[in-house]
Amino acid sequence: MKIDIGAIAFLVSMVPFTTAFLPSIQQPNQLSSLSKAPHNSFSLAPLRAADDDDEEEEEKKENPYADPNYPDLEFVNYDDPEYQVDQGVGDEFFDPESTEAQIEAMREERRMKNDEFQFETYYKDVLRNGAEFKGEWTVFQTSTFLPETNGEAEFPKLKKLGEPFKVYSKGERIEVEGDGEAEKFRLENQRVLHTERLFVASSSDDSAAPAVSDDIKAVQEEIVNTQYAPNEMKSGDFRGQQGNMCVGNGFTVATATSLKDGEPAGEGPYGEYRTELGVQKDDLRFRVKLEYAVRKVEKESMELPPLHLKTMTLCREAEGMWPRAENYKSAIESLTDIVFFGSAGANGGLYDPPPVGSEEQAGQYMLLDLEGGASLLVPYKMDQDPMVHGDMGWVTSFDWSPGPIRFQVDRKINGGSGILGLRTLELSEVQAADADTYRPKDG
Repeated sequence: MKIDIGAIAFLVSMVPFTTAFLPSIQQPNQLSSLSKAPHNSFSLAPLRAADDDDEEEEEKKENPYADPNYPDLEFVNYDDPEYQVDQGVGDEFFDPESTEAQIEAMREERRMKNDEFQFETYYKDVLRNGAEFKGEWTVFQTSTFLPETNGEAEFPKLKKLGEPFKVYSKGERIEVEGDGEAEKFRLENQRVLHTERLFVASSSDDSAAPAVSDDIKAVQEEIVNTQYAPNEMKSGDFRGQQGNMCVGNGFTVATATSLKDGEPAGEGPYGEYRTELGVQKDDLRFRVKLEYAVRKVEKESMELPPLHLKTMTLCREAEGMWPRAENYKSAIESLTDIVFFGSAGANGGLYDPPPVGSEEQAGQYMLLDLEGGASLLVPYKMDQDPMVHGDMGWVTSFDWSPGPIRFQVDRKINGGSGILGLRTLELSEVQAADADTYRPKDG
């Protein structure tokens, strides 16, 4: 005789007491719902007492994916609308001991280890473990901020401010006082302090500083004393949003002040923005310092005024010796004449020109050929309004060959009011003699 299961299930739902006669029907869902349904004058207690073991088996849903080798694995039905915890629906399910919190803690631990790696690498390779660098600095000012331009924004001209001047540069590693609690990580109280000072001629030094006017000297001192990196730089400053990073032989640092109050700020819009990027190789280092500021007329008339390039400083430096010293004491000293002051411009221009956005945005860049076989691509105007160029962001590229290896470092930052944030710092390396053969084609 053929039994219609659907018909029996219907009868079950209509006549509660008939469940006693249907123990062998394989419909656990209907039976389970029935046992929880409201009853009239009928009592199922005797039946439940007699069939406790059967009901316990029926209440366990069969797992079609069960592995007999792991019988204790839990079966989770992700289609169940009541199941929300793992889906992250609502903060009420967040538990400090949950898997999500543990995963985030592991991510933060990895970030702190990367912070430590960046901090240690920057101090060891870029600052050469606190060694003193001697350098020739050359400062250029854009016509955008010169008095005779009346503050008119246009494609700027660069004016050289006097002759190159000599500067001592050094990065010290210091220990600051903690908060009295146990250190959470190894470098919590470690800081890097950058110090730079003008060279003053003395009888014990074999180099002489050329005489300059008081006005030029004042500009030089202002440039030397202006911060381009966070004060007392800590390992946490090497995360992308702060704009500091090093990769291989390339490095960059940055700092900015708020448009509203002129105080150091992590979020824009900014009134001033300063950054430097460079390449170091053995005892030689070439840095480019870029200073941006908001024009007064635009600050008064715009909610998000653009930043304009104000000054550019080229720092050609060598560890423990002056570039192009009169009396060479080593082979690398004689090399500084070529790698710092040789013919202008990288061979063939930038090795790998980066994307610069639309034609309009590309018009806000300038490409400069620098002495020493170097080339620099730099935006002279960066909009802080996110509606102007969207999410394209900005890039500064520096190409230099301090020897047989040619380096190009690309500093790519966010657009809009997030200009301080660093998207990536990319470094290209190629044998200088083979650069044209292996030049990238896709930008």
